[in-house]
Amino acid sequence: MTTTALSQRPVGELLRHWREHRRLSQLDLAIQADISARHLSFLETGRSNPSREMVLHLSQELDLSLRERNRLLLAAGFAPVFSETTLDAPQMTAVRKALRQILTGHEPYPAVVVDGRWNLVDANASLSLFTRLLSPGLLEGRVNVLRASLHPDGLAPHIVNLGEWRGHLLERLRRQVALTADPQLEALHEELRAYPCDQPEPVVEMPGPGDIMVPLRLRHDGGELAFFSTIATFGTPLDITIAELAIESFFPADQTTAEVLREQARVVIPPPP
Repeated sequence: MTTTALSQRPVGELLRHWREHRRLSQLDLAIQADISARHLSFLETGRSNPSREMVLHLSQELDLSLRERNRLLLAAGFAPVFSETTLDAPQMTAVRKALRQILTGHEPYPAVVVDGRWNLVDANASLSLFTRLLSPGLLEGRVNVLRASLHPDGLAPHIVNLGEWRGHLLERLRRQVALTADPQLEALHEELRAYPCDQPEPVVEMPGPGDIMVPLRLRHDGGELAFFSTIATFGTPLDITIAELAIESFFPADQTTAEVLREQARVVIPPPP
């Protein structure tokens, strides 16, 4: 169901939609929210109208995003309470500085900032190790990092363990779709699944001997580089933009990769004045 269709439904129907999406019975959610199942039933059928506090309480118990909490508030006749501030706004100065400090501090290793749909927001200079392998068309307009990773004109032909890495990214995105029910993320998932892959994808992620995480193995100048990554988010967001930002930081998984990254930094990253 599209976001537009959801936003046009009464708040009771939206509550039922999200409860069922979370695979909770009315009794399960009522116990979790510490309200009576009868009251929840009345809210879902429209026999009772929820207060603003009840909408926020149930939204929290349903683990809805700030964006979806605003949508429920609007459906119930209340004004949204969570802002969506552009990143270039004056009140976001501290956030921009924090992001830039993290990105710069991660040099000489690549790092990116993405929004909730994996569109590139910012990156450090070391990301050029990846971006120079992409077709120019993938760098035009809004760049989606998952598309750039798995597109046949993107990183995909250069990824040694494409089947394994692709399976990891698709599973990560599938879980995000299941959590958010975002139709744009669902469309992205279907698009990425349709890209060709000449390697088998694991049905489930099973570690091999000595493996502790799924690496990204990249062909580079006749050799191979290996990376693992971490993802960080803001801990206490009250703004939709901040809540949907994520920082993915890549680290070398072996000494050879670390040395290549340090050498690249001496060429790409200018020394401080």
